[in-house]
Amino acid sequence: MSLRNSSRGYVFGALSAFILICASSLPVLAAPNHGGTLTWLVTPEPASIIPLTSTAGGNAEIGPKVVEGLLTYDKDLNPQPLLATAWSVSKDGLEYRFTLRRGVKWHDGKPFTSADVAFSILTLKQVHPRGRSTFANVVDVRTPDPYTATIQLSKPAPFLLTALSGSESPIIPKHLYEGTDIVSNPYNSAPVGTGPFVFKSFVHGSYILLERNPDYWDKPKPYLDKIVVRFLPDAAARAAALESGAANLGDQAIPLSDVKRFSALPEFKVDTTNWPYVSNHQQLIFNLDTPVLKDKAVRKAISQAVDVNALNRVVWYGYGQVSAAAIGAANTKYHDADIHYFPYDIAQANAALDAAGLKRGPDGKRFTLRLLFNPFQDPRAADFVRQSLARIGIDGEIESYDFATYVKKAYTDRAFDITLEALANVFDPTVGVQRVFWSKNFKIGLPFSNAAHYSNPEVDRLLEAASAETNEAKRRQLFIQFQQIVHDDIPSIEFGANPNITIVSKKVKDYAPTGEGLRGNFSDLYIEP
Repeated sequence: MSLRNSSRGYVFGALSAFILICASSLPVLAAPNHGGTLTWLVTPEPASIIPLTSTAGGNAEIGPKVVEGLLTYDKDLNPQPLLATAWSVSKDGLEYRFTLRRGVKWHDGKPFTSADVAFSILTLKQVHPRGRSTFANVVDVRTPDPYTATIQLSKPAPFLLTALSGSESPIIPKHLYEGTDIVSNPYNSAPVGTGPFVFKSFVHGSYILLERNPDYWDKPKPYLDKIVVRFLPDAAARAAALESGAANLGDQAIPLSDVKRFSALPEFKVDTTNWPYVSNHQQLIFNLDTPVLKDKAVRKAISQAVDVNALNRVVWYGYGQVSAAAIGAANTKYHDADIHYFPYDIAQANAALDAAGLKRGPDGKRFTLRLLFNPFQDPRAADFVRQSLARIGIDGEIESYDFATYVKKAYTDRAFDITLEALANVFDPTVGVQRVFWSKNFKIGLPFSNAAHYSNPEVDRLLEAASAETNEAKRRQLFIQFQQIVHDDIPSIEFGANPNITIVSKKVKDYAPTGEGLRGNFSDLYIEP
């Protein structure tokens, strides 16, 4: 051996010894613990489980544990493999090709294939509240073999690759849905999926039970044995369940007045993340079919009587992020920060209503409006709005319903004049915002769509152009113009991002490792002993 080689061996040997010494001083990361039961408080109770015909929060959170999507997303919303292992987009943006994971089975033992993907995408286009816009440009889904699915588009859809999570675009079993009434299919509430957990039971008013899928494709996941989703309608009862250890995870579970107290408890983590895939957003929507609300001057007067900044302080305890623009501030790419609320001015609002011929009667009231609210809204927000209306002589009659009844009243019966809604912006305006203002998304019985029955041809043009625009600068400008027009038209009063408060036991680990937050599949979640 030459001196040069001998020296090199000495150096390499010393370096190896140094690395071993350093490695021995590093903390050993514990492997995830197997077993245990997660007791998760979800409110309000959903009418079904999977997010197929409803995008309600409970569906979007619980469903992905059972029924998966093609992709998942990191916290920058970059796509990651799930049921699809690889994907490519053609240069013209009109073809999305997915290579599907092999060896995946539905919970009933049937194989998962490209036929399921094609059926699901075309079904979502018809029945999903956001699917009408998300998949508007889809003309076909081709399946050249069982492990390849190719989505064909008539126009580019620059948001599409981000719309394929289990919470947004669940892949359902064709053999259990084909030829059925999709909306009333019993598997919506007793799902069969490919996910890490298998549906066992749904006791309405009490709980949903999910159990570990022993044949899950991503072994050794999942780590939990069971998930018990509990429904407790009272916020104080939910807080007590968490403190007593009867539950170890709660989303929007406790009164906002308890947030500071829970933050001081050593056994809990208070997570205020507004998950980028969800992007919380709430609003007050006018029913433009109500005769008195057809007058924009009346809607403007109401908007000048509702002080949203005060609502944030009083109802949301200052934890919200208000936004007068239809695209909330959390979406820094497309939000128009130059849009502001109309000045809060009770005198000016009263004068405008007088000028509109809506004089006060002997009882001081001008007229009555039916005031609904989505149970995802804090009921105190409805009280706040009612009191605001009273200051300008409008009698707001609050109607409170359970979630399923609310959806029917608002979107099927249209039995409201104003409603406080919780329509999240989600990950892209074409998916989360367009549905609210696009005239073609007004459809009786379709939840979380165009509740206002708003129609403006220029808004339609801008939204449709933005949905296909691949140049980011041009797309942003289209969304800026859209926000300015709808702000001037006042089909709604935007509240902005309501507080997102997750209470979790510090023993619960990896509950939200992706950009979907609690809408992920919980396959990584484990509980320390």
